[in-house]
Amino acid sequence: MIWFTADTHYGDKKIIHYMNRPFKSVEEMNNTLIENWNKKVGERDLVYHLGDFGFGDPDPILSKLKGFKKLVIGSHDRDAAKSDIWVAKDTRMDIWELNIPITLSHYCMRVWPKSHYNSYMLYGHSHGFLKSQGKSHDVGVDCNNFTPLSFLEVAALMEKKPDNFNLVKRMRTPTDIKEEDDNFTPGDENVENIQGPKNGQTPSGN
Repeated sequence: MIWFTADTHYGDKKIIHYMNRPFKSVEEMNNTLIENWNKKVGERDLVYHLGDFGFGDPDPILSKLKGFKKLVIGSHDRDAAKSDIWVAKDTRMDIWELNIPITLSHYCMRVWPKSHYNSYMLYGHSHGFLKSQGKSHDVGVDCNNFTPLSFLEVAALMEKKPDNFNLVKRMRTPTDIKEEDDNFTPGDENVENIQGPKNGQTPSGN
């Protein structure tokens, strides 16, 4: 089974205050995150951590966490990325699970590989403050009960989300886009680009 998580911030005292986490100390936070991880993850499972693992030497924490672990490097992983316990490290990963392509990044993306085929996009960094669009989801611990999500849990969440805005099943209209973006104004200069040029017209460009 594969799992996804992000933004654990092990050893980071400030994150308790910044994110109003329900812990009285770094030790309590670390222990709770480790316990929650190990309750779900098996020894032979694979966990993708989408960045901001923690501060200081990561090995004492990593050695307590079950499963094989891959790191999608985030903005606070200077220490974490040095560990040899990770079986892989990169700034972005693109994987397939049950024939579904999934892009993994610390940072949310508006479009991503195969998003026009309703592929998934999983991210962190935003700590639940950034509203997801289409088949994307913030897997950070602050908005997922301080616990990793399995692929099956992710798939169940995605079933309830709208299609990606650039899904190729049909040409989108200004009305479609307005429903997704309250700031959209009909007549905007981007409408023609979204719909494509009319018959007899040539695309504009530099």
